[in-house]
Amino acid sequence: MAFQQQSRDVPQVMLSVLFLALMIVACLWIVQPFILGFAWAGTVVIATWPVLIRVQRILFGRRSLAVLAMTIMLTLLFIIPIALLVNSLVDTSGPVIGAITSGELTPPDLGWLNSIPLFGDKLYSGWHSLLDMGGSAILAKVRPYVGTTTTWFVGQAAHIGRFMLHCGLMLLFSALLYWRGERVAEGIRHFAFRLAAHRGDAAVLLAGQAIRAVALGVVVTALVQAVLGGIGLAVSGIPYATLFTVIMLMTCLVQLGPLIVLVPAVIWLYWSGDSTWGTVLLVWSCVVGTLDNFIRPMLIRMGADLPLILILSGVIGGLVAFGMIGLFIGPVLLAVSWRLFSAWVNEVPVPGPVSNDVLEPAAHKDELPH
Repeated sequence: MAFQQQSRDVPQVMLSVLFLALMIVACLWIVQPFILGFAWAGTVVIATWPVLIRVQRILFGRRSLAVLAMTIMLTLLFIIPIALLVNSLVDTSGPVIGAITSGELTPPDLGWLNSIPLFGDKLYSGWHSLLDMGGSAILAKVRPYVGTTTTWFVGQAAHIGRFMLHCGLMLLFSALLYWRGERVAEGIRHFAFRLAAHRGDAAVLLAGQAIRAVALGVVVTALVQAVLGGIGLAVSGIPYATLFTVIMLMTCLVQLGPLIVLVPAVIWLYWSGDSTWGTVLLVWSCVVGTLDNFIRPMLIRMGADLPLILILSGVIGGLVAFGMIGLFIGPVLLAVSWRLFSAWVNEVPVPGPVSNDVLEPAAHKDELPH
């Protein structure tokens, strides 16, 4: 029996693909202003969904009351503090930028080094030797770059209107997702199953676990440590406490901890002669610096085995790409991609140790007949 190859209408296939591509691009273009807000809301809802279920049980099983309670809770515990933090950052960063860019910033004398026994005088002499060899000139060359970088970081926080718009969209989408969360999850799993059967469904579940792990284990822990550390700085009388709180938030997000900011503040208080508040801030720093050892396991239970470079890249890259919201979205996106990639790689067993049996087939293939 003769085999007849079925002919394909190539123009029809190309036009169909082109039409689908145009529809996808048009839809993305329309929803572009809402993508960041929806992604932020999705992260928050996935991370706090167990809390919603518990609140619903307490409120007589009423989903509407639970959604209202969760929305108020997000506003009080998340939106208002961040908005006040950003607003205060913009207000207090002006003098800092002015001092850096105007040339008023000069290397400190560090005369207190002489009071250190045994090696204090050597440290003081070494510091002034560095200044005599061009420390001021080095600072003058570095100052423009420091000022530009500082201005850029503050400029990311200066878009108050856009940031507040994303906050409002996050609250709106969070309420909608809380209200119809089961249907949305079922629709996403159905779509993933249609694309890749059981592997697609497993990918969605892994993505949800990664989002919850990063949102709770990284973001919430960083927020708690930064806010408590900022309270300690403000009470102790540290100037520009809000600016240092934002820096502390970033160091906590990249898993460096709050002590990078708190320890120099303690040293400055002792150096300025305020030993009482220095001692208070030292004790408070010890408490804040060790909180992550208790908060993170409590929030994510089993924890999230995520590489440090992944979190660091997500925070910095997210800040550059999306602004302040990228601090929260960037690590989540990279964590989801990492978990999916890791699951795909682990579908096959790890190769055994290298032996001659493994190398011989490759060597025979490389031999060419003469």
